[in-house]
Amino acid sequence: MAAPGTRRARFPMKLIAANSNETLAQAIADHLDTPLAEAEFKRFKDNEIFVEIKENVRGEDVFLIQSTSYPANDHLMELLIGIDALRRASARRITAVIPYYGYGRQDRKVGGRTPISAKLVANLIVTAGADRVLTLELHAGQIQGFFDIPTDNLFATPVLERDVREAYKDVSKLMIVSPDVGGVVRARALANRLGADLAIVDKRRPKAGESEVMNIIGDVSGRDCILIDDIVDSAGTLCNAAEALLKEKATSVSAYVAHGVLSNGAIARVEASKLKELVVTNSIDPAALKGSSKKVRVVSVAALMGDAIWRIANEQSVSSLFE
Repeated sequence: MAAPGTRRARFPMKLIAANSNETLAQAIADHLDTPLAEAEFKRFKDNEIFVEIKENVRGEDVFLIQSTSYPANDHLMELLIGIDALRRASARRITAVIPYYGYGRQDRKVGGRTPISAKLVANLIVTAGADRVLTLELHAGQIQGFFDIPTDNLFATPVLERDVREAYKDVSKLMIVSPDVGGVVRARALANRLGADLAIVDKRRPKAGESEVMNIIGDVSGRDCILIDDIVDSAGTLCNAAEALLKEKATSVSAYVAHGVLSNGAIARVEASKLKELVVTNSIDPAALKGSSKKVRVVSVAALMGDAIWRIANEQSVSSLFE
């Protein structure tokens, strides 16, 4: 089967990379055999953001690639201003390609007088002029409904499954583990694809940013356990879960996570933990991570996102990627 980029697109298509993850943007462009369009995202001396599209985009289908990762506010403003610049340059359609959707964890009110920032950011993107959104592994599926424009939420499961099969030759000994009750659907999807069993970590959060394992639901004795989650930030949950699983006689514990935020000393925490390995995708630029660890490995979602972009440009089904 020919690569997506070798087939003729129905409409002129251009890819533009903002500053958050130029490495992934270039990998997507290479997969599609389409060069990145020339654009400038720079700052004035007071840190005000300025965007200039250096090529003609009138009447074209434009995909602006930008994760709203650290520094989240700067990268979000780059995305919004870039969308506005493209709209004023008369692009036919503007798709905001957001491999990591920052503010996604604020998808509901968690107490009195607190915001729903995921909805606010969605409103900003729509108001700026985006016609469509393409993203990866939203923290909560309902965030798709926060946008008043078509929104495609890709799943990293096929990419992670492929890597698991390469790393573990005997998948019959695997136990897929959800680090909390809220992630069961995601963990079950991977378990079903692998034909593996499912376990759940019952945890509680004494306060924000901290977690405590209460129980392990499922027999993990003698099994190679794989924790599956959408975001790893401080890595405290994964490290605590790994320790609890090993106490229940698990053979080994690895973790596969879609978005490697890895802030606040997370890499050092992973290095010192009982995790065998932490695998993350490149939805967030690995070069932005502070520190390094032999336990952290990165897999690419460039082909997955490139195929989705090609399908959108050619008015084909995106959901069929996961059938």
